[in-house]
Amino acid sequence: MFEKVVALTIAGSDSGGGAGIQADLKTFSALGIYGTSVITAITAQNLDGVYAIQGVDPDIVKKQLIAVLKGFPVRAIKTGMLYSREIIEIIAHTLNDYKKIPLIIDPVFVSTSGIKLIKDDAIESLKKRLFPLANLVTPNMQEAEILLEADLKGVHDLEHAAEKLFDIYKVPFLIKGGHLKDSAIDVLYDNKGKKKFSSELVKKVNNHGSGCTFSSAITSNIVKGYNLRQAISKAKEYIYYSLKYSHNISEFNNVINHFWEIDKNK
Repeated sequence: MFEKVVALTIAGSDSGGGAGIQADLKTFSALGIYGTSVITAITAQNLDGVYAIQGVDPDIVKKQLIAVLKGFPVRAIKTGMLYSREIIEIIAHTLNDYKKIPLIIDPVFVSTSGIKLIKDDAIESLKKRLFPLANLVTPNMQEAEILLEADLKGVHDLEHAAEKLFDIYKVPFLIKGGHLKDSAIDVLYDNKGKKKFSSELVKKVNNHGSGCTFSSAITSNIVKGYNLRQAISKAKEYIYYSLKYSHNISEFNNVINHFWEIDKNK
């Protein structure tokens, strides 16, 4: 019997289905991975914005995490919206016993609509407790600006920022350039140095959830045994086509199609 490999996402729930836990699980499934999950927060949101957030009790987060790690052969873990210092502390404490499992951290700070998705004291805890455990951290431009307390504008700024973050935290950083105006370029800095990943810019698509999808695609590829740079390259291709062959859900609204390959071949 074919054994399906397992990944875990630790993130918030998006009622609109485009980001967070929902995007991660769709991506895992589309790429042939069995997805498990730990929910850290519940959000009320749609494509217009986030209307409410409720964090999950940290003890329940811990029990979800232990249940999954003890019950499934998890081969990679991806984190997204972690929301509070207490939740981060519990996750870090638990994952200290599972350091052999690759950890990809997507430091979700602010929604596409500009709503804060993490408490102020949680960012410091994330940097001190979880970053040292990571195999890769994947901030977007805005999140990298918060981490460095600096403005980033072009690709050159991304290159410098990725190197600086690698130097500070001693783990690979991939800065996602989805907010660049004229290109779709992401910059990795790891122990091999700098590497850029680029694709054609897809326009006229609501890219809500693209960061979550990209990071969970990287996680999926690591589960499959690809090295870090291969995993990023394949994930870059996946998110490009997920945007190119988007879902049209209403007039003026095209959204990410996680199962683009199935739809394209119909």
